[in-house]
Amino acid sequence: MNVLGVHVGHDSSAAIVVDGRLVADAAEERFSRVKHDAGLPVRAIASCLEIARLDIADIDVVAVPTELDLWPLNDLFDLFGGPHEQSPEMARAALAAERLGGGGLVHPPPRRPVWARRYPLASRTDLVKVGHHLAHAASAHYTSGYRGRQLIVTLDGIGDGLSGTVWRGEGGRIEPLERFDRTGSLGWFYGNVTEALGWRHGDEEGTTMGLAAYGDPGAARGALQGFHPRFEDGALADPHEFSAIHAWHERGAYQWHSPEAAGIAEVVARFGRENVAAEAQRVLEEQVAQIVYPWLEREGTRALACAGGVFLNVKVNQRIWASGRIDRQHIYPNPGDGGLAAGAALHAYHAANPAEQPREIEHVYLGPAYSTDQIGDLLSARHLDSERRDDLPELVAGMLAENQVVGWFQGRMESGPRALGARSILMSPNRAENKDLLNGRVKYREAFRPYCPSIAAECAGDYLKRARPERFMTTSFEVQDGKWHDIPAVVHVDGTVRPQTVDREANPSYWDLIDAFGSLTGEHAILNTSFNVRGEPIICHPRDAIRAFYDTGLDCLVMVDHVLTKPRSVARRRAPARLGS
Repeated sequence: MNVLGVHVGHDSSAAIVVDGRLVADAAEERFSRVKHDAGLPVRAIASCLEIARLDIADIDVVAVPTELDLWPLNDLFDLFGGPHEQSPEMARAALAAERLGGGGLVHPPPRRPVWARRYPLASRTDLVKVGHHLAHAASAHYTSGYRGRQLIVTLDGIGDGLSGTVWRGEGGRIEPLERFDRTGSLGWFYGNVTEALGWRHGDEEGTTMGLAAYGDPGAARGALQGFHPRFEDGALADPHEFSAIHAWHERGAYQWHSPEAAGIAEVVARFGRENVAAEAQRVLEEQVAQIVYPWLEREGTRALACAGGVFLNVKVNQRIWASGRIDRQHIYPNPGDGGLAAGAALHAYHAANPAEQPREIEHVYLGPAYSTDQIGDLLSARHLDSERRDDLPELVAGMLAENQVVGWFQGRMESGPRALGARSILMSPNRAENKDLLNGRVKYREAFRPYCPSIAAECAGDYLKRARPERFMTTSFEVQDGKWHDIPAVVHVDGTVRPQTVDREANPSYWDLIDAFGSLTGEHAILNTSFNVRGEPIICHPRDAIRAFYDTGLDCLVMVDHVLTKPRSVARRRAPARLGS
């Protein structure tokens, strides 16, 4: 059974599930280079079909993660019938609009240009609508690998009129327990604070989370009362009537704006940016806990699966894990709206195959890959010289040990918001100044923004307190005593890290690099950040990597086995080291 999931909206995406296994997943932004692209995921669909080696005629079900009508999909899948015909579906919509007092003829939306790509569906292909939060829940449950009773919680800004839901997952089935409307939106609350701090609502909430560690939550305690909903004992105890949330269109993407941000900005002026960020983080963690903990107790389970944009907040996830109330915690690796296509496809498959059990997701290397010959042809066409090497782990480990900055382009691109050793920028974690160097010379972002370590899985306990496998950078952990000073470039000011534990089976080339670096330095961890600059999506194609290499302070670019260096970087490597350097 072949299922194509298609999400249109913030972080438009496509995904394909074949016989219950997620085999391809990509966001349109990676191809269009428009961050959070909200257009039709035409290129993402094409990429997923190519990866799965399927044609659109091979698709059994198309699953869409919304209960709303999306007219553009009718055109994308060529469902209008003909260039001048009005389909029965559209005729019914026109009649309904007139009955509702529309007061005139309802015209169908304009068709896309003739040259625009379409994917005509076979007559046997079913179309299925999956609720927004059900798709989130499905993405979490069906990738958890857990067959016992599991609590599922989804929280975000809003989707299909809901801001959050609670579900029971057991034996491959998902049953609803609770739902929260727009008045319970913790995602909107945190986004409004982000806007008040001067960043984009719906994009830079992670910046707010990073700044929060520098503040004193006690200094602004209670200052945000009246701007957020309040939960108690698993229920919405004090709804918040949010002012209208306006969609802000910017270069093909949606951001959001709320008039409440102006009121929060006044609080920021009184208490300071760091302190308000810290208070927002405290409120978010406490309110999520008031939802999760009571429902865990009611369901009698110590297993939790989560999705939705709120669970991109790794400090929230850390608080739940550190509480000791759960033994299993699974955050879907692509928990925001970019993961809805995969969730819808997984739900459609399991609805048709109710005896199927959840499968554990082993990796998210689900995007396109490029061969060494393709990359070689690209470099040749651009008159760029590269060196082909078969000793990459030792070579690159040596560069990192010499404090060089390396662009690392290997295998299939990751899906989701985290770079996990396929499209990454790498550096040594051993020097504290490397954080400032990367923020200023490569990423072009705020100096307080932290970086993450990729750690060999078998060494995780050497670095992390209460360690567990954490393949997807979805949870932060406290650092083991004595390790803070060994890897200072990746330890945040509050003594935590957001790690990726790397299994050799999942990514052998990346594990080999970490192992080689450990042999040289004694630290089986390297600094890993996404291969992009601020405001741009993570790179997808080799040409994106080349552009970034020459437009930033990267010293070296490694694409499969092709190695590009800059003359100054080579000269610096060959120069004798100074005493005391």
